[in-house]
Amino acid sequence: MISIQGLRVEFGSQVLFSDINYVINKRDRIALVGKNGAGKSTMLKIIASLQVPTAGLVARPSDITIGYLPQQMQLTDGLTVRQEVNNAFDHIHSLDETINSLNEELAERTDYESDDYQQLIDRLSLKTEARTLMQSENCDAKIEKTLIGLGFERTDFDRQTSEFSGGWRMRVEIAKLLLQNPDVLLLDEPTNHLDIESIQWLENFLKNRSGALVLVSHDRAFIDNVTNRTIEISLGKIYDYQVNYSHFVQLRQERIEQQRRAYENQQKLIHDTEDFIEKFRYKPTKAVQVQSRIKQLEKLERIEIDETDNSRLRLKFPPAPRSGDYPVIAEDVAKAYGSNQVFANATFTIKRGEKVAFVGKNGAGKTTMIKSIMGEIPFDGSLKIGHNVKIGYFAQNQAQLLDGEITVFDTIDYAAVGEIRTRINDILGAFMFGGKASDKKVKVLSGGEKSRLAMIRLLLEPVNLLILDEPTNHLDMRTKDILRDAISDFDGTVIVVSHDRYFLDGLVSKVYEFGGGVVREHLCGIYEFLEKKQLDSLAQLEKKDVEPVKQAPEIPQQSSGKLSYLEQKEHDRKIKQMQRKVKQLEQQIADIELEIADIERQLECGGNGDAAIYSRHANLTKQLDQTMADWELLSEQLLEIE
Repeated sequence: MISIQGLRVEFGSQVLFSDINYVINKRDRIALVGKNGAGKSTMLKIIASLQVPTAGLVARPSDITIGYLPQQMQLTDGLTVRQEVNNAFDHIHSLDETINSLNEELAERTDYESDDYQQLIDRLSLKTEARTLMQSENCDAKIEKTLIGLGFERTDFDRQTSEFSGGWRMRVEIAKLLLQNPDVLLLDEPTNHLDIESIQWLENFLKNRSGALVLVSHDRAFIDNVTNRTIEISLGKIYDYQVNYSHFVQLRQERIEQQRRAYENQQKLIHDTEDFIEKFRYKPTKAVQVQSRIKQLEKLERIEIDETDNSRLRLKFPPAPRSGDYPVIAEDVAKAYGSNQVFANATFTIKRGEKVAFVGKNGAGKTTMIKSIMGEIPFDGSLKIGHNVKIGYFAQNQAQLLDGEITVFDTIDYAAVGEIRTRINDILGAFMFGGKASDKKVKVLSGGEKSRLAMIRLLLEPVNLLILDEPTNHLDMRTKDILRDAISDFDGTVIVVSHDRYFLDGLVSKVYEFGGGVVREHLCGIYEFLEKKQLDSLAQLEKKDVEPVKQAPEIPQQSSGKLSYLEQKEHDRKIKQMQRKVKQLEQQIADIELEIADIERQLECGGNGDAAIYSRHANLTKQLDQTMADWELLSEQLLEIE
């Protein structure tokens, strides 16, 4: 569907990548991975035609539609949330206007036998057929379903977009993009602005979507659940694996081991060749052989090992000074902004050495509670900070607070005091900002590099209570693993706000859930919490379905919250029936695609070109679109009933 051929990108004298070749097929779900600065975002921009490569070609059909979500977006105001999202259907509204205009023109024409009249009918038929395939008569229902899935309440739909934070306005853009349903969806870190529940909704949406997807994300659980192909950008080259991320990690390690063995063999060959040249350089009888070996070395393509050098990147928090037994004690803490009660009666105790997570929808009060603990905002109730507690705080927008006009070195130099100033170069080197990298201006750094630089500033002073608000945003997976290990080894107390399930798994032993104006304590890890929440949500869903129905009084029965044996049996039978139908549709889709591909090969080779084969191709294409639509609808219904 999209073919990338001979792609090369240079910035000044630096080659980002070169000689890149691969194809994006109709049903590919691709995870584009690589370390920060490898060129993932640049690749998406090139595919979206927003950036021109130094060399190479991106070939795409003229009728293909591409939707692109960048990490940062220029947002506009002036409309309500509903009105803004409705702009996703502008192409449909425009098509409706065109169809109406063509119908009016036909009604006025009387030259029924002319070629122009027939061409007008053909145009109208094509437009009407295209409109039918869009299946978007119920736009309002789609808008509502998508916005609620992304965490909006119905009361938010008619609020001005200017009333929302940047993260929520980015959700509006995500909603518009999903509703446009482009043939190819390019998403650059979409989960940075979503809470755990919204990420799970987006996961399910993307898994059941029929079009192609190219995804950049540092959320390991998310890309594992959504993608089926992994393309890694490393040292200016790409490696293409037809597997999800977890399987890719295993295969990548095998590739690196093979590269290491080949590298060692090549180094031995180089060493032996150089020894030969040095030994016989000045012997006339060996002159021809020496020159031959010299040319051999010059032509030798040197093997590089694609393993990122993490040996220098060692994140270790300084030893924590001993604090009191209870660093944070909250009693009946409440916070309201006008009539909006963020939370009330929040009561909890965090013990020394505990690592806890604050989770919940965006706007539920996680950051507000952190600011209350920090003493940055007034609140009601009692919040006691324990004896000798020294807080280290990483704010959600910490990276954006850096001064972009000064260098990496000066950023740390201005923050450091005392003896540590003599070790700034060593610290920067340990965080992969050594050498010339320390002279870069902050504004040219990638999002991950800025987050890493902000993290260095946090390490300059020993603390015993770490408060980290979304610390993993923009960090690549290896750096996140290093940060996770450092937090795990930290001997102080940690409060972490994060939507990254993989990052929190095994790190925290207690979860505080924010939502509905209350703070609930869960004495478990993150995955136990999520499993529990899914059961709770199911019970609540069943309750909501039953409550509106008014029936004659019945004898009260004790409910176990579970289906009866017969109900469960019928439920399982229905699921299996739908699963069989989904598999049948998938097989039909595969068969139709094979037949279409066979016809296209015949046409490309100059085979039978009569009208019948073109008609067959058109009918198969229409049949494929309808079967795909049936598959998508049935898959969504199956997901809901499961």
